[in-house]
Amino acid sequence: MPGPSWADSLLSGAQKPRNPISRARLERIAGRTVAAFGLIFGLQTLPIVLSQLHTFKQPWGLIAAIAVFGGVFAVIVCAVIQRWVRGAMGYFAISYLLVVIAWPFSVIDPNADGDKPWVWFLCTVATAYATIAFRLWVAIAYTILTPVAYGIIRTLPSGGGVSVGVAALDTVYATILGGVILVIITMLRQAASAVDTAQTTALERYGNAVRQHATEVERVQVDSIVHDSVLATLLSASNARTPQAMAIAATMAADAIRHLHAAEAVDPEDQSLVGLDRLSERIRAAATAFSSPFEVTVVDVTSQTLPVHVAEAVYSATVQAMVNSLQHAGGRGVSRSLVITGGGSAATVSVSVSDTGVGFEAEAVSSERLGLRVSIIERLTKVGGEARIDSRPGEGATVTLLWPAQHEREGEAAPDSAPLNLESDSESEPAR
Repeated sequence: MPGPSWADSLLSGAQKPRNPISRARLERIAGRTVAAFGLIFGLQTLPIVLSQLHTFKQPWGLIAAIAVFGGVFAVIVCAVIQRWVRGAMGYFAISYLLVVIAWPFSVIDPNADGDKPWVWFLCTVATAYATIAFRLWVAIAYTILTPVAYGIIRTLPSGGGVSVGVAALDTVYATILGGVILVIITMLRQAASAVDTAQTTALERYGNAVRQHATEVERVQVDSIVHDSVLATLLSASNARTPQAMAIAATMAADAIRHLHAAEAVDPEDQSLVGLDRLSERIRAAATAFSSPFEVTVVDVTSQTLPVHVAEAVYSATVQAMVNSLQHAGGRGVSRSLVITGGGSAATVSVSVSDTGVGFEAEAVSSERLGLRVSIIERLTKVGGEARIDSRPGEGATVTLLWPAQHEREGEAAPDSAPLNLESDSESEPAR
């Protein structure tokens, strides 16, 4: 059967947040922010590098500066084009750590100007880049290892030969600052991941609910079709005693199967029109196929049209009304009539199914019975029509199907109370 495409349109047409929170978006924002942070510190450190360049062993000092600042430049470019950001930051973090470790072998006179080595000013940049580039446990190790390596080098003659207290202070400061950045980014990542999970779960549940609803609607539609067409076929077959009646029952069975296939293709959104005369021919053929045929009267149907899904609803409701009459009105001595009317100031189409049988009390019909409530009244209501039931015990019954409904033709609101209470929990055996 056709899939619930209308459900897909609901999902795709729902308004989405302009800037939804997600892990991917957080990574983009964090990458750009940390890249800008590194650029600012890199520009501030560049004059210090130039002032200390004469203290390097060449070409290793120049190579170290190019490797580090080339990494800063690569991160900026990747952040702008939004590609390979993590790779560029990982390159910088590794290059920086190698430069720190190789610092004693690349400096000639560490005390030439008495300043801190220029790598100190990029230590926080390196730990921040590592937070973006590496897994959490690697970033934690890097945030601790890199400041410790710098602190050790500071105590060496090639690193300035400072006291252990001063080196420890620099180490702790760099570790705390890098740790704060690591904690903030990790918390934001976890929050964004939780939001992504919640959104995915909500969408999956909503999609499942929509599909279940569509399946239920489809099931009710098929149940109604089976109740109408198959029940009519079984009723005719049970009364078939002659070869001609058996042939009619077989024809009705084939028609019921075609009706099931046709119902699959009927789209409620289809606004194509069908002539009322064609609908009348179908109803007449169904009426004459029963073992106890109806007297059919057709009035003024040649110039009327109605939507195809309305025609299907009117046809199915009419067949159900005839089946109800054959089942419950009685057998011998009961006369049955079917009047199809179109045009005039009345509804576009009016179908009346009448009999002179035992009649029934409409309010006593149990809500568990689908014939009257679902297959007739609700089916017409869903397409903008109405069904009127006129029956009393012992006085026969008349079921009138109208489309469109009277309140729709008059542009009025629907009545506050329904003419029939079909939701009663009557324990008596329903008439129909």
